[in-house]
Amino acid sequence: MIEDHVSLKGKAQKQEILHVTEQLLDAISCRDFENYTALCDPQLTAFEPEALGNLVRGIKFHKFYFDNASGSDGKVMNTHILNPHVHLLGEDAAYIAYTRLTQYVDKHGQFHTQQSEETRIWQRKGDPFKWQQLHFHRSSPNK
Repeated sequence: MIEDHVSLKGKAQKQEILHVTEQLLDAISCRDFENYTALCDPQLTAFEPEALGNLVRGIKFHKFYFDNASGSDGKVMNTHILNPHVHLLGEDAAYIAYTRLTQYVDKHGQFHTQQSEETRIWQRKGDPFKWQQLHFHRSSPNK
């Protein structure tokens, strides 16, 4: 009986991680910096293609892209999380690894899909408790 409770709790927690990851990706797609920062630890670290192999720390690096995104002309984007794997690291920490497909239509009406592989580390903290992204690693999108 206790194992069933733990299993149900673990499944619910994994769903929370998937949901908060979807919220984060929606904030990125909508260029909603306020919601993005609410979901991120202020000392966020990341390896991503834009950093050219360097570890970036904090939110300031990411803000530049929110403020200057070429798609800020109303380009519609659609994001899919494929094959998510959530691993719980305790009650207040987890990571998720998945493939991300991003669909969009460019200014010439051409359809495009980009793929990247991503891993995100989450910790539940604060008062009240909420999930915050501590670190992520994103591969280079395909061309």
